[in-house]
Amino acid sequence: MGRLAYFVKRLLLVIPTFIGITVACFLLTRFVPGGPVDLAVARMRGGGAGGEISAGAREVTGAISPEQLKAIRGRFNFDKPWYVAYWMYLVNDRLGMKGASFKYPNKTVWELIAERFPVSLIFGITGFILSYLVCIPLGIAKALRNNTPFDMASSVVVFVGYAIPAFAFGMLLKMFLSGTVEGMPDIFPHAGFISENYDRLTFLGKAKDVASHMFLPVLCYVIGNFAVLTLLMKNSLLEEISKDYVRTARAKGCSRRRTIWLHALRNSLIPIATGFGGVLTVMFAGAVLIEKVFEIPGIGRLSLEATLGRDYPVFMGIITLTAILGLLGNILSDLCYVLIDPRIDFSK
Repeated sequence: MGRLAYFVKRLLLVIPTFIGITVACFLLTRFVPGGPVDLAVARMRGGGAGGEISAGAREVTGAISPEQLKAIRGRFNFDKPWYVAYWMYLVNDRLGMKGASFKYPNKTVWELIAERFPVSLIFGITGFILSYLVCIPLGIAKALRNNTPFDMASSVVVFVGYAIPAFAFGMLLKMFLSGTVEGMPDIFPHAGFISENYDRLTFLGKAKDVASHMFLPVLCYVIGNFAVLTLLMKNSLLEEISKDYVRTARAKGCSRRRTIWLHALRNSLIPIATGFGGVLTVMFAGAVLIEKVFEIPGIGRLSLEATLGRDYPVFMGIITLTAILGLLGNILSDLCYVLIDPRIDFSK
């Protein structure tokens, strides 16, 4: 009953936490300079997209009347108090999803997100699963062979991977494996999610085409979590092996293999479970620069375009989706705790 009450309480806390996150982000869109109103005024005055006014356009600086400025502010909903506009985002626009994009006025925020969502989901889920499939066994192997040549050699690889940012690693992969540099082999596509002739390919051809486009970006996804997960698994297992209950089991005649695999390993997975909830946000976390490098039309690239272009409805829509999935992901992590170790009692 204590666990049920705890999870009900966590679910109820999602609401005020979500409101706090979205209010803070919404206020930023209202008061940070260089917003859509400033950009629209600059364009009307002959300035660039960045809000700068050219020397030849300074003569018409006063050409915008108060009525025109009011119309511009009304177009972007900046003529209302922030709390009224926030209520419209929350209720009228259905958490911002029914709002119209500033950059693509003929599409709602949800339509734009729905177009990019499957691509980011495929990359994110694949990278997430591969990270755990590679890092957990590697961490276990390093713990069981602690201070051996295998452990030291693999540590070098792990720390080199940790030292290279995922987007920089992606640029190196493009240089050496995608033929973007003269003389380098052209093995994998350098950009996009599918080829131009995708629709004319057979089923196996389509699968091969998608896999070839996914290989390098997914490798970058994995390298981003590679070192942290591997070392966390290794250190967690080493800590469990050194505890009294393991020594007691060994003293009672339990074999080393049985003690580690049936007792220590299960407890060592508890810290790893903190990342299980991240499966709900894999299409957002760390994807912006990778999608930019490989020109992937995903959620990360959409969020970057919305931020740079001051497309606040799209920005708020992505923040909304990220916040909801992130909060639910935290609850999922707690649930994973309970599944791994039923002795955990959240009521204390």
